[in-house]
Amino acid sequence: MSASTLSRHIKQIEEELGQILFIRDNRSVALTQDGLKFQRYARETLAGWDVFKQSLGSSAEQLKGELSLYCSVTASYSFLYSILSKFRGRYPQIEIKIHTGDPVPAIARVQNKHEDISIAARPNSIPSVMEFKRIAISPLVFIAPNDDAVLHKLGMNQLDMIDWQTVPMIVSEEGIGRTRIDQWFRHKGIKPSIYAQVSGNEAIVSMVSLGFGVGVVPQLVLDNSPLADSVKVIDVHPELEPFDVGLFTLKKSLSNPIVKAFWDQVSV
Repeated sequence: MSASTLSRHIKQIEEELGQILFIRDNRSVALTQDGLKFQRYARETLAGWDVFKQSLGSSAEQLKGELSLYCSVTASYSFLYSILSKFRGRYPQIEIKIHTGDPVPAIARVQNKHEDISIAARPNSIPSVMEFKRIAISPLVFIAPNDDAVLHKLGMNQLDMIDWQTVPMIVSEEGIGRTRIDQWFRHKGIKPSIYAQVSGNEAIVSMVSLGFGVGVVPQLVLDNSPLADSVKVIDVHPELEPFDVGLFTLKKSLSNPIVKAFWDQVSV
């Protein structure tokens, strides 16, 4: 619809509710707190409408509608092809929307109803409203440049005798991986030398391959990286706790036949 028509509809809704839903100026438009409440209500209402429509169908094979997924680029390489090939073959009339990005907000995006399902590593605890289904276990590994001259410059001539207080570390800004790295160093009583904090595991592999330092990434990321031959895995003790990778959705979303169909066809 046109911008003027949209503005008219918004104004009518605001008048009926007696509340301002949007803050407007010449450059931007943002939701007010009441607008955010209305957004949540609208999403829940539309989701309920989809569930009701699907309940009228006589066969699961007739499922129609939309399913939104969120995952990292690596997860899309690793899992989505096999999962979606099977799902699309069985439910060709379901439109699938895929959004990729940093894995850190994956669970929150589902909890905030921006997505139906996300693929991410399972934290030590998850919100009680969430459901999780494992699809893979991935070790969390230390990686160094695969170049002896570069290792020498980094002071890593002997990989079994590394001074972790002086080695430049390239780590995630936040997320499960960062939490486990910090715990590993605390356990050893070491204050690491952080060279860079980056967003995205793929960037860590890139920086390590260029010789900037040592990084920590899931093995899954390394297996799918075009730079895998430019780095090497370092054996450390104790090993970091691996990533438990899987699907996340809201428990109540499993009442939606489309979400349930996708969820059920993924093997544990």
